[in-house]
Amino acid sequence: MTTTVRDETIRLLRATGMTTIFGNPGSTELPMFRDFPDDFRYILGLQESVVLGMADGYAQATRNAAFVNLHSSAGVGHALGNLFTAYRNQTPLVVTAGQQARSILPYEPFLYAERPTEFPQPFVKWAVEPARAEDVPAAIQRAYHIAMQAPCGPTFVSVPVDDWDRPCAPLIPTRMSRTVRGDAALLAELATALATAKRPAFVVGAGVDRDGAWDATVALAERHQAGVFVAPMAARAGFPEDHPLFQGFLTAGREPIVAALQGHDLILVLGAPAFTYHVEGVGPIVPDGATLFLIADDPAIASRVPVGTAIVSSLGAALDDLLAGPAPVARAAPSPRPAQPAAAPVPLGQIYLMQRLAAHRPKDSILVEESPGSRTPMHDHLPILRESGFYTTASGGLGHGLPAAIGVALGQPGARIICLLGDGSSMYAIQGLWTAAQLGLPISFIIVNNGGYDALVQFGRVFQVHNPVGTSLTGLDFVALAQGHGVPGVRVTDGQDLDDALQNSFALPGPSLIEVMIT
Repeated sequence: MTTTVRDETIRLLRATGMTTIFGNPGSTELPMFRDFPDDFRYILGLQESVVLGMADGYAQATRNAAFVNLHSSAGVGHALGNLFTAYRNQTPLVVTAGQQARSILPYEPFLYAERPTEFPQPFVKWAVEPARAEDVPAAIQRAYHIAMQAPCGPTFVSVPVDDWDRPCAPLIPTRMSRTVRGDAALLAELATALATAKRPAFVVGAGVDRDGAWDATVALAERHQAGVFVAPMAARAGFPEDHPLFQGFLTAGREPIVAALQGHDLILVLGAPAFTYHVEGVGPIVPDGATLFLIADDPAIASRVPVGTAIVSSLGAALDDLLAGPAPVARAAPSPRPAQPAAAPVPLGQIYLMQRLAAHRPKDSILVEESPGSRTPMHDHLPILRESGFYTTASGGLGHGLPAAIGVALGQPGARIICLLGDGSSMYAIQGLWTAAQLGLPISFIIVNNGGYDALVQFGRVFQVHNPVGTSLTGLDFVALAQGHGVPGVRVTDGQDLDDALQNSFALPGPSLIEVMIT
């Protein structure tokens, strides 16, 4: 019995739940979509970086690999920035790209990929162009398993255009376990250390939310009365930020991290590196007298722990073991994080914007953020309160937030998505507004317009650069841009008008945009 490469691939995608295809079609991909199945959907992005960002958000929201279809070298090249972000986000993606027909590859044909598997590296876990057409379905199945195995990440398969109609044998489905079990002896050692510590602290990263370990982390922190900090540059939230044990956000520098953790004798890092730095530093990694433990499902993160003990494990499994460990000694809870004062509406500033967003956002809304200049006021005044309630870029690269919000909306139907963007960040992927409008997705795009790349201006002070070049943005009209893509928009210049704009946006069934002019 024989079938075709296309039919077997479609059957595989259906079996793995990858029936939503994100793409921007090119000539060498067209045969894949002949007789496109009724139970599949194709999500069109107007540029390949947008395509990759949408797939990233969708895969994170659904906790299943998303399927991406790009066009040979040019399309893959456009997508590389957000492929880098997906790799840093540890997002499972199966990325496919068209290739010219095998018979004409020796002649360097138009729109072919010369070395297709090398181009996306090192930001994919595995890359292949199958040696034979009939090997394509098995290669995509392997790509799915590798993408979903911890640490999750993108994989890449190059498919020549004439492969899809070739005959092949039916694919034999395979399964693969995904949970990584940590070393039992090391986990028992950690459980004892936790039980006897005088003042433990947790540092939570994106891995907590990725692994569905939010509730277990809360339970373990409450059991041990541990203060909980968010790891530097964490791309997802791992703890409710209104909880009495929440202590705030660590800065990406050695000295401020040590200062924040001063007085804690045991530091447990969950689902994050120890530590991510953005500037040079000197001195110890942790405070004197403190013991460091780290649990992560990524051996690369574990291998570079500079002091202490690293345990490679899925967080859910490890936390279950720790919750069953010895009862802790009696200890007082840490002092709660100080409350933040209210801001005035005039002049309209970022603190006031964050406070009003916190006041008006729907209860189960999800925040997708890419506004680096707003990060501190967001941390202080817009707390994340729910599991899978926050997404941002782990790479620091721009152009991810806007399309990721579309993917999250597709992956969490019915949830209100709040996409908080800087004016500079927005322009990296503004074409994504068209897809949001075409799909009628409930996304409120909030553009923080401060007239430039303010995060660079702030960071320039670290290097005594007080007037950095190329950081001023003038003449951009985001309301007009939104309307041109089919999204209604409004500009807010006065804090007195902000409440109405937010309430109206959150009430709309489809997308809308608010351009907030920050003074």
